[in-house]
Parts: sequence; C-alpha cells; structure tokens
Amino acid sequence: MLTRTLAAYRNVYQGLSRSTWLLSWVMLVNRSGTMVIPFMTIYLTQPSMGYTIGQAGIVMGIFGAGAICGGLIGGRLTDKFGFYPVQLITLAGGGVLFVILGLMHSYPLICGFTFLLSLVNEAFRPANSTAIAHYSKKENRTRSYSLNRLAINLGWAIGGALGGILASFNYHLLFWVDGLTNITAALLLKYFLSPASNDPTALQKKQTGTAPVQSAIRDRRYMYFILFTIFFATCFFQMFSTLPVYYKQVLHINEFYIGMLMALNGLIITFFEMLLVFHLEGKRQSLVYISRGVLLVAFSYFLLNILPTSAAMAVCCMVIVTLGEILSMPFMNSFWISRTVQTNRGQYAGLYTMAWSIAQVLGPAGGAQIAQHAGFRTLWWVSGALCVAGAIGFDWLRRIRTSASRLRRDTSAH
Repeated sequence: MLTRTLAAYRNVYQGLSRSTWLLSWVMLVNRSGTMVIPFMTIYLTQPSMGYTIGQAGIVMGIFGAGAICGGLIGGRLTDKFGFYPVQLITLAGGGVLFVILGLMHSYPLICGFTFLLSLVNEAFRPANSTAIAHYSKKENRTRSYSLNRLAINLGWAIGGALGGILASFNYHLLFWVDGLTNITAALLLKYFLSPASNDPTALQKKQTGTAPVQSAIRDRRYMYFILFTIFFATCFFQMFSTLPVYYKQVLHINEFYIGMLMALNGLIITFFEMLLVFHLEGKRQSLVYISRGVLLVAFSYFLLNILPTSAAMAVCCMVIVTLGEILSMPFMNSFWISRTVQTNRGQYAGLYTMAWSIAQVLGPAGGAQIAQHAGFRTLWWVSGALCVAGAIGFDWLRRIRTSASRLRRDTSAH
C-alpha cells in the first residue's frame, strides 16, 4: 500500500521542467512570509490601532483597487518587456513597501501605502503566470500551475502558522518578515532564473505570420469567464478578511489557532491538489471541475450558518472550502491559458489577475460592511448565494463550448 502511494506521488511530479521547479521554489520562499494580508483586518481593529471593522474593510478594498491597477499594468509590461524583469522588480519593490507599511500609523498613510504595495505586488502575478506557461508543456500545464500553487500554499501554511505566533507577540514583526521574504525571493529569482544564467525551456515558439493576435478584451466568452470569476473570488476573499474576524469575535478563537486554521488550508492543498489534478487533467472540460469546485465553496459558507458554532465547525468548513479551491482554481488557469498565444498571454493573465483584484475590492470592503450592519449570518448567506450564481455561470459557459464544438464537428462532416 505504501509503495503504491509513493509511486502515485512520484508519477504526479514527473515530466515537469527544471525551470518550473525553480520558479516554484522561488514562490515557496516568497509565500512563506505571507502573513500581513491574512491578519490585516485583525491588526487594524486591535486596540493599539483603534480602527473599526468597517475602516479595516475599506483598507482591504483599497488593497484590491491597487491590485486592479497592478494586474492591468503588469500584463501590459509582461507583453512588452518579458516576464523575468517584471517579476524581479515587483518582488523587490513589494518587499520594501511591506516594511514601510508596517511603520505607518495614520489612516491616510496606511491607505496610501496599501494601494501602492498592492499595485506593485499584483503586477507580479501576470508575469508569474506567463512564466509558468512558458516553462511548461501543453500536456502538463495544469500540473505546472498546480506545482506553483503547491509552493504558494505550502508557503501559506508556513506563513499562517508563523504569522499567528508572531502576531501574539508583536504585529509589526509580520511586516518585516513579509518584506524580507519578498526580497529574498527576488534574489533567488535573479540567481537561478535570470536569462544570463538560466537556459529556459522554450517550449512555445514565437507567433509567426501576419495573422492578427486576438485582444483578450474582445474575447466575449473570456469576458464572461472573468465576470463569473469575480463572483467566486468576491466570496473566496472572505476567507482572508471577514472570516478571521468571525473566528475571533463570534467563535472566540485566538490568533494562534486562527493561524493554524489558515495553515490547514495550505497543508491540504500541499498534500492532495497535485494528486487530484494528475488524475483529472485532460479527462473532462476544465469548466466541469470549476463549476463543481465553486459549488463546494458555496456549501462551506452555508454550513457556517447551519452547523452549531464551534471550533470543530470552523475546521469542517475550512476543509470543504479548501476542497472547492483545489477543484476549481488549477483548472481556471488551464481555461484562460488555453485561449492564448505567446504574444497576448500577458493581456489574458492581466485580466485574470484583475478579476481577482476587483474581488479584493468588492469582497473585503463589501463583506465587512455587511458583517457590521447586517451580521455575519447574512454575510454567509450572501456569499454562498453568489458562489452558486458563479457555478451556474461556469456551467453555462461549458454548455456553450460543448454546443460550439458539436456544431463544428457537424459542419466539417458535411
């Protein structure tokens, strides 16, 4: 039994390029310091800072606004200058800005530096997504993205656990650790993956010929996909903004155990996502898995209102929302990348990043206002319903795609 299990895990990781592995190691280091954003709402509402949950929600919304700009700018810069310099500059710049933000105490300065930090941080994402596609083959692209997500979530588990410990001593340590891990990741990227010292796996050739390259914003189905992603991501971001406050204020769980819950999410992804993707990749349309994963996330929010309030309930819901994340997010990457060529990949990646960034505005800010004025129960019902709407939308896209494929087959047959 043990031999079969080890063989299964070995098969999961075979065939991925050296550069894909190196990029994932860089992301592991970077994300091991991810602790400011998950604890930002609690940090701002603690007595020493003195801000309300509504004000904290606005700060998180501003973070999302900066992320929208960062996604757009990062996508354009990636298509123009390439993914390597954009990744390097945004990692280093984000590290410096994390440290500076931790020194701010006035509300206007916190808002201003939060926007700037988010813009720089999120400009990294389109470049990183483009790099993963460049280093992967078509047949293992979903696994390549999953390996990157594994690194991110393993780092998230480390960062969440360490963040909970550090926050119990001094919240300002979170900003220093987050900043220094960003800078360290930039140094590793320069050493291992710079064009001068690394021969990248150039598996996608440059677009040749005179055929016009499709603009991402003119791809109607992709824009619907972006809309439904916003529905889902708006709810998903409650996990990092209002849900920790719910744990603290309603379930009376302390920061250490909140960090452990966040770490549980990362550990489940670390041990099971790659295995699941390996068995599912290529067997059905990506949209099938996406819609079912989003439904699982909806179910987890509904359970927050249905099950008795307890620490065990929090663990149960965290497991379910993580399973939904595992089933949906890797295949979201597969869907958008399948619609691109090398010369417009930054645009598509930028729009996908922007979808999550818009959700970072709507999710934390809107969720905080609902929690403050209508209560957490209302928030969980609304979040679950919005996820259901997103799942229906993804399934609608699947049916359109299936109908279009069937029509093309019938036309070619005649």
